[in-house]
Amino acid sequence: MLINTKFLGEVEIKESEILSFNQGLPGFPEYKQFILLSLDADLPLALLQSTEEATIGFVIAFPFAFKQDYAFDLSDEDKEDLHIEKEEDVLTYSIVTLQETFVDSTMNLLAPIIINSNKKLGKQIV
Repeated sequence: MLINTKFLGEVEIKESEILSFNQGLPGFPEYKQFILLSLDADLPLALLQSTEEATIGFVIAFPFAFKQDYAFDLSDEDKEDLHIEKEEDVLTYSIVTLQETFVDSTMNLLAPIIINSNKKLGKQIV
């Protein structure tokens, strides 16, 4: 399946890799289908791209690569929403706000994006 993306132009994706964000993302509740796109295997960065709207894409980062002691609470409701059964199925990312100089860029550690890689479900925890 071909989709247009915010940062990479047109890319081919597998429908089986599409993630469902049943509640959308804060500020974008109408977009519920996203895909993770790798930038570089050596970087802890990726793209979270809407499959429904090319202009909706976010640079995301693996927060533990930048802050080893990063921690957050996942409520029972969040675990239920994401159908989490095993900890190893959980992926955690943070949205990065890129600035003109990389040093001035920020990462949103207060609202992580949690993905159940097994069930292909995602949610931003606020």
